[in-house]
Amino acid sequence: MSGAARLRELIVEADGGSRGNPGPAGYGAVVLDPVTGEALAEAAEYIGVATNNVAEYKGLLAGLRAARELAPDASVRVRMDSKLVVEQMSGRWKIKHPDMKPLAAEAARIYPPGQVSYEWIPRERNKHADRLANEAMDAGREGRQWQPSTSRAALDASAARVAADAAGTPRVVGDAAAGAARARAALAGATGPLAPAPDGTGDAPHPEVGGTPLAAAVSAAADRTREAPQPTDVPQAPDVPQAPDVPQVTDAPQVTSAQSAATAPAPAVSDAGAVATPATPSVGWAAPADLGAPATFVLLRHGETALTPEKRFSGSGGRDPELSAAGRRQAEAVAAALAARGTVQEIVSSPLLRCRQTALTVAGRLGLDVRIEDGLRETDFGAWEGLTFAEARERYPDELNAWLASPKAAPPGGESFAAVSRRVAAARDRLTERYAGRTVLLVTHVTPIKTLVRLALGAPPEALFRMELSAASISAVAYYRDGNASVRLLNDTSHLR
Repeated sequence: MSGAARLRELIVEADGGSRGNPGPAGYGAVVLDPVTGEALAEAAEYIGVATNNVAEYKGLLAGLRAARELAPDASVRVRMDSKLVVEQMSGRWKIKHPDMKPLAAEAARIYPPGQVSYEWIPRERNKHADRLANEAMDAGREGRQWQPSTSRAALDASAARVAADAAGTPRVVGDAAAGAARARAALAGATGPLAPAPDGTGDAPHPEVGGTPLAAAVSAAADRTREAPQPTDVPQAPDVPQAPDVPQVTDAPQVTSAQSAATAPAPAVSDAGAVATPATPSVGWAAPADLGAPATFVLLRHGETALTPEKRFSGSGGRDPELSAAGRRQAEAVAAALAARGTVQEIVSSPLLRCRQTALTVAGRLGLDVRIEDGLRETDFGAWEGLTFAEARERYPDELNAWLASPKAAPPGGESFAAVSRRVAAARDRLTERYAGRTVLLVTHVTPIKTLVRLALGAPPEALFRMELSAASISAVAYYRDGNASVRLLNDTSHLR
């Protein structure tokens, strides 16, 4: 009997992904020595078109089978970053989906009952299996199957352990992939293959567009802020008075994730209907680990209309303009950039024509449908629709001053920013619940995007006047299941250059 067969405990780490969900899919699994972290066996396969969940279950099956070949009598600890699979296989969530029921039943038969335990781990601690899954999908894209001889996953994991040990960095015993991204960069002498995106289907550490990583793009966006006015749906700085001229309104609906469930992401719901109700989240460095992959909203402002270059109020209360020729070109450019990135899994649009046209252009490239969400429509500017800021100031000076001073003030016959905030927050809650763990493109307008960013930051209402949003620009916010949010990108227009 081999040394491996005499092991009394094994660790299985497994993962799966789908680039499209459903789309080209693959899985990866590794069996680890719990003492040394050595990879005892690896498995990966391209499985054709499938969903993320099916790919994850197939990765679990492959890992359990590999462990049984090594040591049929060992106890097995399965570690996965799929909350769904872990909870279902642990018996805490029911399995309703017809594609997953037989896979779960098959996994339960590989080892006798009670011999396998399941543990959820963050995605960054599942890099070895994730790397295998991405290698399998890459192979499938090239018309071949994954081969162990071409895999770098084990080398990445081993180098990561060496780097962590040399640096004195604490690591979990058996976590063969700790620091894998750092080790890959050292081995390759450059950026090298990137870690998966938050949705588990891409090749980048965060959603990015036009080759600009989010961490760098956020700083770049700030550096790119210009004093010249940009085309907008609503007047933006510097036309609007800046603090301290605009007083803070303490009774306005400025709500942080720690203050109100009304603006915190809704509890995640599994396919079994089980609701995970997080405690009030901590923020900052004291925040606990998140509860899985976030719902990532890629926020796309629609392309230009004829009103945009003229800086006229263009909300939901006036005529519903279509994209101009320039706007259509912008939509095509952003569609090409998002198709190259490949991380968007769903598309949701405002009901207004300019957004629907932009969304459909992107959807045509990505092969996705467009869902309409009325809560993403632009502010109703009432009597100011179609006017420039100067014209509104001339005709409605008192109303405009009140509007600038308080988010509770509305244009004549229109909608206040406080009302828009409540509407957008409600739409956000619906969407984060529906798309937990997925990357969703929201095609919308200036005010809804600024509102989502403001609420994610816990910023006061006047922050709306301190953000720049160009036509066809991209921003991104991730919403975690523990209630925390992370702004990852703002006003990226690199795809338009």
